[in-house]
Amino acid sequence: MKVSTLRAIDKWAGIGLALALTGVRKLRQWLGSSEPEDIRRVLFVKLAEQGSTVLAHGALSRAAAMVGRENVYFLVFAENRFILDTLGVIPEANVIAIKTGSVVSLLFSTLCAIHRMRTLKLDAAVDLEFFARASAIFSYLSGARLRVGFHAHGGGGPYRGDLMTHRLVYNPHLHTAQTFEVMVEALKHPAELFPAFAAKAPSVGHRPLPQFTPHQAEVDQVRSMLCRLTDTPRTPPIILLNANCSDLLPLRRWAGENYVALAQRLLARYEDLYIAFTGDASERHQAEKLVQLVGSRRCFSLAGKTTLRQLLVLYDQSQVLVTNDSGPAHFASLTTIDAVTLFGPETPKLFAAPSERSHIIWAATVCSPCVNAYNNRLLTCKNNLCMQLITVDEVFAKVCALYEKRGTRQ
Repeated sequence: MKVSTLRAIDKWAGIGLALALTGVRKLRQWLGSSEPEDIRRVLFVKLAEQGSTVLAHGALSRAAAMVGRENVYFLVFAENRFILDTLGVIPEANVIAIKTGSVVSLLFSTLCAIHRMRTLKLDAAVDLEFFARASAIFSYLSGARLRVGFHAHGGGGPYRGDLMTHRLVYNPHLHTAQTFEVMVEALKHPAELFPAFAAKAPSVGHRPLPQFTPHQAEVDQVRSMLCRLTDTPRTPPIILLNANCSDLLPLRRWAGENYVALAQRLLARYEDLYIAFTGDASERHQAEKLVQLVGSRRCFSLAGKTTLRQLLVLYDQSQVLVTNDSGPAHFASLTTIDAVTLFGPETPKLFAAPSERSHIIWAATVCSPCVNAYNNRLLTCKNNLCMQLITVDEVFAKVCALYEKRGTRQ
């Protein structure tokens, strides 16, 4: 199901349902409902965006230290659960996945998810979505007596009802990884204190991200695929280009012709180098078209040819990744590859991967960042100058410096 469809459901069905459930909550509050004395089971709600889920690693680890990893649960769309299994902070059986393949499967799996959450007797729910209505609704329907999430105090942000007990103010000056950890910390404080919250945010990156460790069979499989596609006896030096991003925010895209020019210049400079375009199955046609425009036997497409686990293995077998601000930039932080991330409509100050191998290029125009939690990441801009001002020269220089520093040039 397209992101635009899910957004429409969240808007048109979400507003009415959030309003109705707010009335139910107010009635139950008036009748009197007690909060749990001890927090034994915690649910996280983060339906979309696997990249942001990587940034939740610190929050998950904090919750696991609080109640034990076997008592931490996570609600997510099925297509986004992969990264949770890769992080390995909580048991795979504790991931509650909602299928979004069709409206029917969405409704059925939603009912199943709500049933399972309520049978778990959850004590607390942490809503990691900023101002989505669906996540607030799920947090309330989970049955958790304590619910942490952002509230539109004073009208800031889209309406999502009044379903939280711990109603936080969204702070756009904290990195998202810090924000997520702060939300877990909020569970230790009385609900009536909020929105005031005197806790200090942890430093970014104070909890090192786990490193992805593939099985040897997976490594052998990816190496074999690379040797076949490059017609070489062993895996050659490879630079990966992720030229696309999802339909969630197309303004994040760097022009395809820029990726083509970058690939051509890299291949001209390094005679032993190969370039691979990556992407999912829906991006296969566009990736193959870019390969044709590059016009070199040392350039090929991997779009739609790898599983997500194989993609992480591929990162470990490659030298540098160039990508728009999207999930791969965060996936790469779990591997040994150097990632160059091109930011535009959003700011790296909030969303950059917390890794020493993460390298940022951002034009920092006065109109950027233009998408944020308060406008639900929607805007009317049709001309992404913030991405157009990032030059091929600038990216080429950065990639060359990283490639040569790794000592892969022969």
